[in-house]
Amino acid sequence: MNVHLVDGTYELFRHYYAVPKARDAQGREIAAVRGVVGSILGMINGGATHVGVATDHVIESFRNDLWHGYKTSAGVEADLLAQFPLLEDALRALGVVVWPMVELEADDALAAAAAQADADPRVTKVFVCTPDKDLAQSVRGDRVVQLNRRTNTVFDEDGVVKKFGVRPASIPDYLALVGDASDGYPGLRGWGAKSTAAVLARFGHLENIPADWHDWHVNATSPAALSQTLAQEREQAFLFRTLATLRTDAAVVEDVEELRWKGPTERFAALAAQFDAAKKAG
Repeated sequence: MNVHLVDGTYELFRHYYAVPKARDAQGREIAAVRGVVGSILGMINGGATHVGVATDHVIESFRNDLWHGYKTSAGVEADLLAQFPLLEDALRALGVVVWPMVELEADDALAAAAAQADADPRVTKVFVCTPDKDLAQSVRGDRVVQLNRRTNTVFDEDGVVKKFGVRPASIPDYLALVGDASDGYPGLRGWGAKSTAAVLARFGHLENIPADWHDWHVNATSPAALSQTLAQEREQAFLFRTLATLRTDAAVVEDVEELRWKGPTERFAALAAQFDAAKKAG
């Protein structure tokens, strides 16, 4: 069996900004929800049998307690935030397993489900459906891969190396050094993508980088300056790695068979009619 794990937060944001707005009879904006549900149904009609969708039911997570600048719901349009519970309810009506995350993030749920599916010998392949670079750390060989459904691009482990210059296991270290603007942490001064990839390709993880690493034959710009920055901001680098490391202990699924789609519930027909009746927002 193949398992498809979908980043519902990304899909909701993507559809919110890509499709014309529409309101239901209650005046609620639902166009993005309608788009995501249609997209997931299309995936199922295309042959997906085991599907799980993770959402950030609450944008904030435990990471906000660790770093004050971590991403929040501030600035997210109210019409978009209001569609999260609507999406979760609609997917349940469709008969799809949904993980609405509160303390942890949707990315954590996807990473945990991917690890669980990877450990199951019945599973042939796991598709982690998101372009989020955090999830590159979940890729394993060509068995657990990352799928960007918008571009239909698949990244296996070799693809991750080609894109980032490091193995999936080093992605949290990579993000700790270069930063992740979308998640709200800056990385370390002077550390760019090329120099970070060069250093981590040699040493793998932050703790393996020796104090005098610039004396090694590593192709990096201004190695002495980078080494000094790492020495001065070492504690912050490890904090950023904690932010970037996805939690695979999230209790999302005990058996991948829970993800098997068995058809829509009785509620779905009425919900689909409601979606069809939604009028284009003026």
